[in-house]
Amino acid sequence: MALTPLHDRVLVKRTESEEKTSGGLIIPESAKEKPSEGEVVATGEGLRKDSGELIAMAVKPGDKILFGKWSGTEVTVDGEEMLMMKESDIMGIIS
Repeated sequence: MALTPLHDRVLVKRTESEEKTSGGLIIPESAKEKPSEGEVVATGEGLRKDSGELIAMAVKPGDKILFGKWSGTEVTVDGEEMLMMKESDIMGIIS
């Protein structure tokens, strides 16, 4: 990995969206929306309080997460498109 997030930032790999609907219709590339689910690839160490105390991250690499449609900034790492976002942009962890 050539990129390590700082502070409360998270590097996320989007999960692939479904190719077919539940009824069996194939969805063309032009009609697909970018998925708002992904897997955490790397995290920063967390935020620091004014006192210097570290606030640990709630997510860790490997977690499946749900995030907002417009969350994050697209980055390319090792030829692969990923998202860099703040931990606060994550809505939840999918179990």
